[in-house]
Amino acid sequence: MSDGNCQSDVLEPPCAKKIKKDEQNENGVTESVLELKDFIPSKILNNNTNRKTVCVQGNFKDKSGVALVILEKNAFKEEELDNKGYFSVESGLKTFFQNDIYGNFECYPNPNINGVKTTIIYPATDKHIAKFSQQELHIIQETPECYEKLTLPHLEKEQFNLQWVYNILEGKSEQDRVVHNNKCDKEGFVLVPDLKWDGLTKETLYLLAIVRQRGIKSLRDLDGTHLPLLKRIRDEGKKAIFDKYKVRGSQLRIYFHYQPSFYHLHIHFTYLRHEAPGIYAEKSHLLDTVINNIEMMSDYYKKATLPFTIREMDTLFDVYETNGYVQKIKSDNIELINK
Repeated sequence: MSDGNCQSDVLEPPCAKKIKKDEQNENGVTESVLELKDFIPSKILNNNTNRKTVCVQGNFKDKSGVALVILEKNAFKEEELDNKGYFSVESGLKTFFQNDIYGNFECYPNPNINGVKTTIIYPATDKHIAKFSQQELHIIQETPECYEKLTLPHLEKEQFNLQWVYNILEGKSEQDRVVHNNKCDKEGFVLVPDLKWDGLTKETLYLLAIVRQRGIKSLRDLDGTHLPLLKRIRDEGKKAIFDKYKVRGSQLRIYFHYQPSFYHLHIHFTYLRHEAPGIYAEKSHLLDTVINNIEMMSDYYKKATLPFTIREMDTLFDVYETNGYVQKIKSDNIELINK
């Protein structure tokens, strides 16, 4: 529990360790390791050739429930571009063709630097399946009235379970990944690597600041009373990231998503060189712009019309379609795996 003082802890994560099957972690919670050799794929939900990611739906042998496996090619680490990494004696080349000064090859580097980032969601819900599926997108212009009558009642009923967020805030999970921890009840937050980041590769740096206050769902709830919290997150977050990763504040993109993927206030910190998902105008709201808007008008985000993207499998889409704001586009089915 917090003592109410705005004290901060910067925690250095220990070396990663593998948890044995059905072993208790440091918090006494029993965890079991899921093995990819036991995964039985059934459907490709999304194959993004631009981001080099694929999401596969299936199930694990001898386990009930649906599972999602997300595979992502890692970005190159600059420290591995030397004769101990990609240019070592262990790297092999397969020749496709050579013509004069040009050659086209496929490189087979040391497996230790050729891993594939893997995320497993198990058991996955229908909301997870919708979130990771390839879908048609639409933009909604959400007025304050639409928020109160359509969006808010829906999200209060249908939002994702937030227990994983509370586990982080209460020190029950992911404590070895915490980069910064301000324990103040009102202005405190925890800074952790985002699920999409491996926590190591500077080129794809991506962290989340999760506020300790409960009940602040999104941008819509912010007003002048939250300015000290927002400025603390900005300033302490920048310092913590520079101290640990040597990335300056001027090289960070600090922003909110609207709509967010989960409705407990959080702020994204990404490296400017990294084109992270959701950084574009229809989704992203820079923290400094949000602070400036609230300083000009305390209830700005309660009065503003806010655009957001919505996908056709989102249950919120059905709400807006029923009320005549958007119409579904017929699309082809996603490829099934017939193996």
